[in-house]
Amino acid sequence: MEKVLRQFFLFLSDNKSFTKLAKRYGLKFGASRFVAGDSIGHAAETIRKLNAKGLSVTLDHLGEYVTDEQEAKDRMIETVKSIKVIDKLDLDSQVSVKMTSMGLDISEELVMFNMRKILEAAKEHNVFVTIDMEDYERCQKTLDIFEELRKEYDNVGTVLQSYLYRTISDLEHLNKYSPNLRLVKGAYKESEEVAYPDKADVDANLRQMIKIHLQNGNYTAVASHDDRMVEFTKEFVKENDIPKSQFEFQMLYGMRTELQNKLVSEGYKVRVYVPYGRDWYGYFMRRLAERPANVAFVLKGVFKK
Repeated sequence: MEKVLRQFFLFLSDNKSFTKLAKRYGLKFGASRFVAGDSIGHAAETIRKLNAKGLSVTLDHLGEYVTDEQEAKDRMIETVKSIKVIDKLDLDSQVSVKMTSMGLDISEELVMFNMRKILEAAKEHNVFVTIDMEDYERCQKTLDIFEELRKEYDNVGTVLQSYLYRTISDLEHLNKYSPNLRLVKGAYKESEEVAYPDKADVDANLRQMIKIHLQNGNYTAVASHDDRMVEFTKEFVKENDIPKSQFEFQMLYGMRTELQNKLVSEGYKVRVYVPYGRDWYGYFMRRLAERPANVAFVLKGVFKK
C-alpha cells in the first residue's frame, strides 16, 4: 500500500491542472505544515524562529517547470530579494534554487543569466546558494550548469540523488571542485532504467555516497529523515575522526522536528529546508509521497472542526 500511495502522489505532483488550482486557492489542505507562507515576510519570520532554536536554514522560493521567460526572471528577482532580506535581518540562512524555475526548459542563456544575477547578489551579501536537483531528464543539464558556475563562484553547491544509478560516477567526477553537496535519496517518479526500484539499494547507495564524499574531505550535507541514516553518519564520522565542521544534517520544514532539536542539543549542525510561495503544489505532493504519516496528518487537518 505504501508503494501504491507513493506512486499515486508522485503522479499527482506532475498534474498541471491541479497546480493551477493550488495557486488559486492558496495553502489549503495541510500544505502550511510544510510551506512557510506565500511571501518572503512570512518565510523570514519562520527562519527567525528556527534560528532561535539553533537551527540553520536553506530557503527556497517554490516553483518549477517555468515556460515563460518573464516568469523565470521574476523568480530570479524574488530570489535576489530573499538574499537581501537574509542579510538585512542577519538570518542564518542559505538559499536553494531549482533550475526549471530559472528557465532551464526555455534556454541555456536565460538560466545562466538568472543564475549569475543570483550568485552575484549572494556573493555581495555572503549567502551560499544550492542548485537543487530535479528529475532525471534534467540531471545532466543541472550538473553542467553547476560545473560552469562553480568555475566562476565559490558560493555555490548542488545536490546528488542516491536512487539514480549514475550518482557515484557523478560524485567522483565533481570531486575536482571540492564541492559542497547535499546528498539525498530522491523524490521524483523515475523509471527502473535509470533509478533503483528497491529502497534497500537506494539506502546502500546513499551510505556509499556519504562515505566517499566525507573521506574526500568535502563538506557534506546529509539530507535524510531516516534514523538509521543519521546514526550511520554519526558513527562513520566518529570512527574516521571527521570533524563536525565538515558536515551537517538537513531536513525538511515540518518533518522530524524532534529529531532536529535532538541533534542540535548533541552539538550537530542541522539545516532546515524552508520553502515558501504560491507554487507549492508539486512540492507538497512529493512530501505526501515520502511518508504515509504525512497523508494522515493532512486528512486530520482537513476534517478537523
